[in-house]
Parts: sequence; structure tokens; C-alpha cells
Amino acid sequence: MKPSIPKGTRDFGPQEMARRAYIFNTIRKVYSLYGFQQIETPAMENLSTLMGKYGEEGDKLLFKLLNSGDFRSGITCDDWQGDTIGHLTTRLSEKGLRYDLTVPFARYVVQHREELQMPFRRYQIQPVWRADRPQKGRYREFYQCDADVVGSDSLLNEVELMQIVDTVFQRFGVKVCIKINNRKILSGIAEVIGQADKIVDITVAIDKLDKIGLDAVNEELREAGISEEAVEKLQPIIKLSGSNTEKIAVMREVLVGSEVGQKGVDEVEYVLSKLSTLHSQLELDLTLARGLNYYTGCIFEVKALDVEIGSITGGGRYDNLTGIFGLPGLSGVGISFGADRIYDVLNQLDLYPEEVLTATQLLFVNFGEKEADYALPILRMMREKGVRCEIYPDAVKMKKQMQYANAKNIPFVAIVGENEMNEGKVTLKNMLSGEQSLLTPEELLKAIEN
Repeated sequence: MKPSIPKGTRDFGPQEMARRAYIFNTIRKVYSLYGFQQIETPAMENLSTLMGKYGEEGDKLLFKLLNSGDFRSGITCDDWQGDTIGHLTTRLSEKGLRYDLTVPFARYVVQHREELQMPFRRYQIQPVWRADRPQKGRYREFYQCDADVVGSDSLLNEVELMQIVDTVFQRFGVKVCIKINNRKILSGIAEVIGQADKIVDITVAIDKLDKIGLDAVNEELREAGISEEAVEKLQPIIKLSGSNTEKIAVMREVLVGSEVGQKGVDEVEYVLSKLSTLHSQLELDLTLARGLNYYTGCIFEVKALDVEIGSITGGGRYDNLTGIFGLPGLSGVGISFGADRIYDVLNQLDLYPEEVLTATQLLFVNFGEKEADYALPILRMMREKGVRCEIYPDAVKMKKQMQYANAKNIPFVAIVGENEMNEGKVTLKNMLSGEQSLLTPEELLKAIEN
């Protein structure tokens, strides 16, 4: 029986890794352009750090790790029965795999507060884990590429993060729509329909509109105890269409009795006004809720226009997150690129630059020890100049070595035989055109570089 890997996880071979490195490096370079610095946090955190930060649904998706050693120590038979199971989990497991990078980042900020220069701009590219049901575009282990700014209330941070999103997808060649909303607008909506205490239920439900449709969303709202009258009042808001300017005008009227709602409209209007020169589409979407409880201001989501797949980037403002860890009053805003979904999008649209998939540029054929000794100093010179090259390790038939070059998509092959060594040269074969040239090592370098 063949070995296997858990559902919702994947192996990545050399070609996949080359593509993923392209994604990470592109995002990393854009983050650096905007003055963000890289950090890393552990794969596992204390469950006390993670629990209660993602809402009830998020808590269920946390991978929990059994305590080391005898994890059953001190637990009786009665503890395993009935309603005590939830409480039992906290005794069996003190640690869990991180669900995202934002909560660990908040913990990091509080723990290292004295060392950080505020505002602190960080980026982080690491894997996260969710005990979710695997499906297309949704994995149990996947990478996030986050950028956050903490210690500043300025909406210019939101503006710059949207510019980062625009720049990254422009470099990838992917057409996207950036959707924006504000949790204060959603709080205002809950207020004016008389359901202010149900804000979490409302946001969790309407956030699923794209996935389950309007009827199912309305049913979920009713099941959450939201009155029929309130559900009816929500309908024109959920269905609202028109330009961003028209939507803002309507929401100003709808939220006329809500101070928090008006503040949300002000914030969205400011951000949209600064982003008029973006290459990407920009849409105010009042059904966008991003079900995570910690968002308090502007929220964002990015959809690819030419591929059917879920959100490929998301984020928002989270004024209260560090307060959970004992540092109140520190505002933050961030975005997260879903690297695995971006990988799927670039694959479907075939948008990888050709050089990304070329690992080795030049292969030296091996005819024997004498020829290999001649080739090794040339290989060293080529590598010192940045040319990615290798020598076939075994002196086998030429045909087998050429098949190896073709299988690895190596564009050039260097052939060294008796004649080449006598003349101090190398025969260079272009594997695409079949053209061959007799060159000095210096000419060989120039040919590869060109």
C-alpha cells in the first residue's frame, strides 16, 4: 500500500516550488517597497492565545495538539461523559496550530512592545492550518502572506494596503476586483433595523451570500433569532447596486440615525477617494462582512475576474485585537494574500514568466573523468557570474544525457570532447533551435547571458 498525506494538504515538486517562490518573492518585494519588515512566529501557539478570537465557527476549525506525555493524567472516566467534552478539550490540549497570522502577530506586538518602533509595519509569509472540509481552493494547510500596520489610526494605511494589492496583482498580470466595506456600516445597519445585539449573527450570515445565495442567508438570519421585520429591512441593503458614489449616498440616508454607521460611511468614502488611480476594479460591497470577529473598521476582499475561485486576498482594520492580550488602544490594519489560491489562479491563466520555470540554464555533458576535470573550472566561473548550471554526474551515453536535458527543460547544453579541450573551447548547443557554436569560456558566458 502506497503512503499518503492527509486530505487538504499537498506535496510540491520542483516545478511547483519554482512557481510558489515566484509568488512569494513578488509579494515580498512589493511589501519591502512600502517599508514593511519581515517577522516569523511559531507554528503552534498556546490555545489561550487562539481561542475566542475567530468567533464560534473559527474556534471549531482550530487544530488542537494533545499535551505531551500522558495527556490523560488526572482525567477520570466521568470526565469523558456527555457535556464535559468541551471542557475536557482544554485539559487534554494546551496548544494549537495557528489559524491565521494576525492573532499571533497581535500576541507578538504585545510581547515585544518595548522593542518595537511605532507605527510598526510588518510582513509575514508562513503556513497556517484550519480543520476545514477540503474542497477546490480550500485547504487544511496553506500559506498566508500578511502585511500589517499597528500603532496608527490613519486611513492612509488602508489606502497604501490597497495600493499594495493593486501592485501585486498588476505584476502577476491578474485582473481583480477589490471589494471594500466597513464593519461600522454593518453595525449601523444592525442598529437601524433594531438588531444591534445580533451584529455577529448578521455578519456571519450575509458573508455567505456568494456561497449559499439570498434565500439561505435569510433563513440563517431567521434561525439566529432575527425578526421577520428586521430581515425584510435588510433586503434592499443586501441587494443594493449602482456606482460606489450612489451606494454611499443611499447608505448616508439609510444610516441617518446611526452615529457609528455614518462614521463607517465617512471612512469608506475617504479610502475610495484616494484610490481613484488604481488599475484594479474597486467596489463598495455592503454584503462583504468577513466573518472574523476582530474587525472593527474598513474590510477588504479581492476576487479574480477571470477565474472561478473564492477570495484570493482579504483583510481589514482591527482596533481591539491587542486589547485581548492586555494592550488596549493599539489600532491595527492588515491584509493577507492567499498564496495557494493565487497559485491556482496563475496556473489556470498560465501567467508564469518562462524564466521562473527554468531551474538549470546550462548542462555540461559528461564524457569521462578527463572531460569533467576540464569542465569543472568553467562551471565554477559560470556559477560565479550567476548562471545556473550543472554537469551530468555519470559518463553515460550522450542520448541519455540529452533526454535528461529535455526532461528538465534545460535550454543549453555544453559539450566537451577531445577537439574542444585541444582548442580550449566548448561546443554550445541550443536545445530549442538545435544550433551549435564553438566558443571560448568567456564567449560561452556571454551567449548564455544574452
